[in-house]
Amino acid sequence: MRKLLLLGFCISLFVPTAMQAQYLRSSYFMEGSSTRMQLNPASQPKRGYVNLPVIGSLTAEVSSNSLGIQDVIDIFDSDGEFYNNDKFYNRLKGMNELNISLNTDVISFGFYKGKSFWSFNVGARVDVDATIPKTMFEYLRAVDVENFNWEGQQAFNIQNEKLRLNSYIEVGAGYSRAINERLTIGGKAKLLLGAGNINLKINQLYISAKEAGIDSELQLKADAYLEASAKGLDLEEENGYITDLDNNNFGISGYGAGFDLGASYQVMKNLTFSAAILDLGFISWGKSSTQIAESNKNTIINKDNYGDSSEVLDFELYGLQKKENKSRTTSLSPTMVLGGEYGLLDNKLGLGLLSTTRFGQLKTYSELTLSANYRPNTLINASLSYSMIQGGETFGIAFKVGPLMLGTDYMYFGNNSKHVNAFIGLSIPLGKKSSD
Repeated sequence: MRKLLLLGFCISLFVPTAMQAQYLRSSYFMEGSSTRMQLNPASQPKRGYVNLPVIGSLTAEVSSNSLGIQDVIDIFDSDGEFYNNDKFYNRLKGMNELNISLNTDVISFGFYKGKSFWSFNVGARVDVDATIPKTMFEYLRAVDVENFNWEGQQAFNIQNEKLRLNSYIEVGAGYSRAINERLTIGGKAKLLLGAGNINLKINQLYISAKEAGIDSELQLKADAYLEASAKGLDLEEENGYITDLDNNNFGISGYGAGFDLGASYQVMKNLTFSAAILDLGFISWGKSSTQIAESNKNTIINKDNYGDSSEVLDFELYGLQKKENKSRTTSLSPTMVLGGEYGLLDNKLGLGLLSTTRFGQLKTYSELTLSANYRPNTLINASLSYSMIQGGETFGIAFKVGPLMLGTDYMYFGNNSKHVNAFIGLSIPLGKKSSD
């Protein structure tokens, strides 16, 4: 269990410092930015572009319903046993949700051909969702693993712990066109090359601790399921139970397709409505690169067999056993986008309202964003935003000066910030839209 717990926290807390949604919402009404097409393929930029590799379009985001920056500091100060830190423990909720995503393009460019706009990209995508119940930490704090001891008779019922990771390469081609002066439509087709996918569900882990000292005894009941796909992936076994995941290779292990669809409609001279649905798609993972394990374990660990299970806090605590490999298909996490904007001062200033709903594999996340957008010309764009998200509110800012664009939807407000993201973009401008 310790390996699994650390895996979830390493992914959810530490990876973002090196890298939920993958989009900069504050850019949606910035007409001079090509980034807005990530939220709606019908949103044509003012001119074509070539993004620099990686830093031309890089978005990273991490969110939690309970943990903030200070919790990360507490973890480092705890010498590994961060769950024994009282400050950390007291911040936890009954169910702790952790979400991260990364979006970067290695190749990305777009151009006008007549009144049509074409775009192409090759990029990497990573999505992680995790839920960890507080009862997990209650158990870890109560049990002295090294001495196989605890205080009195206790029972722990850990339920609905989940970890999902999806990583893939996207090769996309987008097209948008103004049908008339009011209506613009757009779409994007994507070839998806799967790099890895993990889906772990701990439906229940019941642990009953009886009598302290030499007569200590643990009764374990586990109901868990694991399916993982990646090239070179192997499940390590000991005494018939899974003890760890091992991956000694990297490559493509799945293939799929995805689509983005969008439209914008100018109701009157200064009022425009828009809508989009993003990431409709799937990835099929091959049988040879997929490992499946499940458990229905009911066993006793005591002083007589503890030597055979010296790492009680490990994968084998769940009693996962290998099953026959088989191919599998996973879906992406779609996002629905609805927007409206009213232009002022000859459209140099815009007041916008944006709604985004991400249908995650573990939970649905909704957000409402109000923004003021200043765009005196194609070289300078700026946006200030205020977002109402599940569990709180936050401010964002984005600006574009020439080829450089920087932004965040969630400003940093001290050590207790639970939701942060950042975007950087650097591009070379190309030709403008034809006036014909």
